[in-house]
Amino acid sequence: MANVILKDVFKKYGKLEVVHGINLNVVDKEFVVLVGPSGCGKSTALRMIAGLEDITAGTIEIADRVVNDVAPKDRDAAMVFQNYALYPHMNVYKNMSFGLELRKMPKDEIEKRVREAAVILELEDYLFRKPHELSGGQRQRVAMGRAIVRRPAVYLFDEPLSNLDAKLRTQMRLEIKLLHHNVQNTIIYVTHDQVEAMTLADRIVVMRDGYIEQVGSPIEIFQNPANAFVAGFIGSPPMNLHPASIVNAGDGQKIKLSEQLEIPIPAREGTQFKDGQKVIMGLRTEDIFIAHEDDKGPEEFRFSVNGSVLIVEPLGNETNLHMDLKGARLIARSEGRRLYSVGEQLEMTMDLTHLHIFDAESEKSIY
Repeated sequence: MANVILKDVFKKYGKLEVVHGINLNVVDKEFVVLVGPSGCGKSTALRMIAGLEDITAGTIEIADRVVNDVAPKDRDAAMVFQNYALYPHMNVYKNMSFGLELRKMPKDEIEKRVREAAVILELEDYLFRKPHELSGGQRQRVAMGRAIVRRPAVYLFDEPLSNLDAKLRTQMRLEIKLLHHNVQNTIIYVTHDQVEAMTLADRIVVMRDGYIEQVGSPIEIFQNPANAFVAGFIGSPPMNLHPASIVNAGDGQKIKLSEQLEIPIPAREGTQFKDGQKVIMGLRTEDIFIAHEDDKGPEEFRFSVNGSVLIVEPLGNETNLHMDLKGARLIARSEGRRLYSVGEQLEMTMDLTHLHIFDAESEKSIY
């Protein structure tokens, strides 16, 4: 069982505490992605699992064995770094085999493992090239191959795609997904790119300032963010988050976004707000669209409002429209073939089926 368990793990550099007692249970063969902004502690957490950073307090278990005092080479975990970390004077074959040679593995077994990894990663034609003769994507595959030949219980990826261009990142994401399907080992993957997190993970761990904010499947985190930070971090473009207040009117509770815009709050069992309560309204861009363009959501959860186009972002298959909706600035989404102009007046519909409300002070989800 190649599970990885972190129990109350802290990390301090002198008096500065950067990881604050995190707890995480990664089960065997799971693909878990740690995601968050730069400096949130995700790479530090990964390096502590690898043994490249000492922990200040807590325990780390790999395959049901506490590894706090175990050397990195004996933890049965292989790490793939952001900068590839290849030996420039060695060819691809030697880069992949070098670690096995240091372990005094028989030559025929080394040959077998390197050839098998080369087939998986489509590197058979490049085994005798030097790193400088390879593209960025090929170098990253060599770094992955060096990890594969070790046959570890756990693979650790530290932002492996951040040095690649957008097209190559998309291709490598697919290759990493295929790698997980083929090797069926536990993978813990660090990235600041929420698109990578959403497309690769079985479960996502969202981190901020050394704390774990939420753990869940990509769809759980996308649809039910625990707080405003998670809501704004996961999704592209991010969820609209707008300061607001609650209005208890005679015709039901409403959320006031501006002096001219109040939207109804669909009744939900067990939910009650105070009049004047300060909140943050959350609504994803795909839930604000041009009236009559889409029949999303039941009629009782739809609310229409006129607005003015502030900025147009054409993306090809879709267009993001930055709108002024009666004093509230929100981003809406439209199909990509229609042309829009700044200042154009449009009737917009909000699908309130997926309305989110967060407490303004704690930022925790309350609706």
